[in-house]
Amino acid sequence: MIKKVAILANGGDVAGFNAVIRAIKKTCETHGIECYGFLDGFRGLVNNNYIRLDGNPMASGILPKGGSIIGSSTNAIVFHYKVEHEDGTVTYEDLSDQCVKNVMEDGFDCVFTLGGDSTQKSARDLFIKGINTIGIPKTIDNDVTCTDVTFGYNTAVHVATEAIDRLHTTAETHHRIMVLEVMGRFAGWIALESAISGGADVALIPEIPYDINKAAEAINKRKEHGKKFSIVVVSEGAHPLNEKQTTHAAEGIDDKAGISIKFGGEGNRVAKELQDLTGLEARCTILGYMQRGGTPTAYDRVLSTKYGAKAMELAMEGKFGILTVVKNGKLDYVSLEDVVGENKEIGAVQGGTAESSVRVVTMNDELVKTARDVGICLGD
Repeated sequence: MIKKVAILANGGDVAGFNAVIRAIKKTCETHGIECYGFLDGFRGLVNNNYIRLDGNPMASGILPKGGSIIGSSTNAIVFHYKVEHEDGTVTYEDLSDQCVKNVMEDGFDCVFTLGGDSTQKSARDLFIKGINTIGIPKTIDNDVTCTDVTFGYNTAVHVATEAIDRLHTTAETHHRIMVLEVMGRFAGWIALESAISGGADVALIPEIPYDINKAAEAINKRKEHGKKFSIVVVSEGAHPLNEKQTTHAAEGIDDKAGISIKFGGEGNRVAKELQDLTGLEARCTILGYMQRGGTPTAYDRVLSTKYGAKAMELAMEGKFGILTVVKNGKLDYVSLEDVVGENKEIGAVQGGTAESSVRVVTMNDELVKTARDVGICLGD
């Protein structure tokens, strides 16, 4: 019998966080269940810092609000947690037992983990250690395995599409190549879908190592037909044939506690090379955090609400150690064991490893076929 639950948001913010929180809270209120939120994600779990959400005015009117009213944590892994001591020294400690102790003493029957692959890796490990967890797939990258779509993704695509629309007028006016770099890490979902919705001419994604000459050929062919401008969308994880992704040190991120590099800069490289190869001026816009913030789209509001309500239903049914998913357009759930893939070691520093089951664009995906059909060059 579920009497008391808690919500934990983790990772980079996305539009839809609050909609999920609201859905869980309102479902709890409908069934007379207490609902709480750990503040600042896993940090709140470690420090046992939480607030009550049901009946709380703070948790009212949050459906259209971006971000997370209970905060979120990045680079905080309870199995390898950065501890700063009074003498200035730093150690990395496994505080998972403390987390289990906190949840048990607080009387939480379930902890909902809102996050991507790394978050759900920790959720699976904490479930093995005794915490009833239910994951809800969040990321603008849309790369969580076992689900057709993550909440936050649609809004990111919408923002990228609007950026393309705006760049289009500048490109046409000044006869330029306008390059838009979008997020996505190892997955090209945002780049591919926004390229289609924005009418881009070239889309470069991580799953298809590109030949810059192919992209230049497509742009030069447009020139021959009197079109003196082009729109190019580049995923941050895209890379040329036989070369690695463009990365840089991640400021403020500790390589002992998570991913120590960040993608970014590929768009600038592509712009420079295309300018040299085509003779057209090229400019790059890196969309960055604009993709994360702001009001969620209607689609993400509905999806997030469905995810939150479904997760609470599953908790009341006594199903734990699972991830809520959308399969073939219908709500469902899978074991967190399926989500972590071969990354089975408890306490592994992060998800998103070579052993993880990150969802990437496949060559038989309808988006790839559609892009090719409408003449978008994919650099191959």
